[in-house]
Amino acid sequence: MNRRTFIKRLMGSALAVLGIGGGTYYYAREIEPAMLHIQEEIILSGKLSPDFDGFKIIQFSDTHIGFHYNLGAFKKLVKTINDLSPDLIVFTGDLVDDPDTYNWREPLADALQSLQAPYGKFWVYGNHDHGGYGTEILNEVMTDSGFELLKNAHAKIGSNDESIVLAGIDDTILGRPDLEQALSSVNPELFTILLAHEPDFADTGKRSHADVQLSGHSHGGQVRLPFIGHLYTPADAKKYIQGKYEFPEQSYTLYVSKGIGTTRMPYRFLCRPEIHVYTLKAE
Repeated sequence: MNRRTFIKRLMGSALAVLGIGGGTYYYAREIEPAMLHIQEEIILSGKLSPDFDGFKIIQFSDTHIGFHYNLGAFKKLVKTINDLSPDLIVFTGDLVDDPDTYNWREPLADALQSLQAPYGKFWVYGNHDHGGYGTEILNEVMTDSGFELLKNAHAKIGSNDESIVLAGIDDTILGRPDLEQALSSVNPELFTILLAHEPDFADTGKRSHADVQLSGHSHGGQVRLPFIGHLYTPADAKKYIQGKYEFPEQSYTLYVSKGIGTTRMPYRFLCRPEIHVYTLKAE
């Protein structure tokens, strides 16, 4: 840790401790975690055919159900997503905080199943999904709920002549990601979206012929302070924390979701939970 980072975290920790003593604690624990933000983005590309002009994709990520985020809140999220009438839904990992100890009740599968999108529902593993030997349990629940897993794999969306590609890799921390396998036999002229739980994978993804990467994992730092920013982000979310990052030389764009739930600490401060709504536009 360099001197600048040390001072930043020291100051941040001091301010956090002072704030927790008052109303900030209540706000960060009870108010802001429920203040869902809908982030709308336009994705413009010359690779898109007119058939996909106006095509709407919704991304949600990092619900961490079971840690300060319950099924009731998740059902409200499902309604919000359905009310937005997406064409396609993607989930970028970390559904349940501790999948090996979570009580996998039917209501969760029912809520996931009730998500509606005419072009399908897709997902990739996050590190918490693999943690605690919950990998197969989660896969079974998601499959039964109508989600298709993209584990180093891809799917074509649309007809053969007019289609886009949706690819996904395994988690980079606890899984075995293989980008080459995920994009195997994909026509580079087709517009391609890559799902990768960890955002720092963009440094690898940008060297492929994919066009856009959708990620989560960082939680946006979860707690952000004025003039200081985030205090901490997990491994593989050290460079790209939240929002949009462009790599013009590679014609590659990364979007990082701040996610829905919390983990480790049940707080959000100046870092509201969010879902992304991407509208494709044919250039």
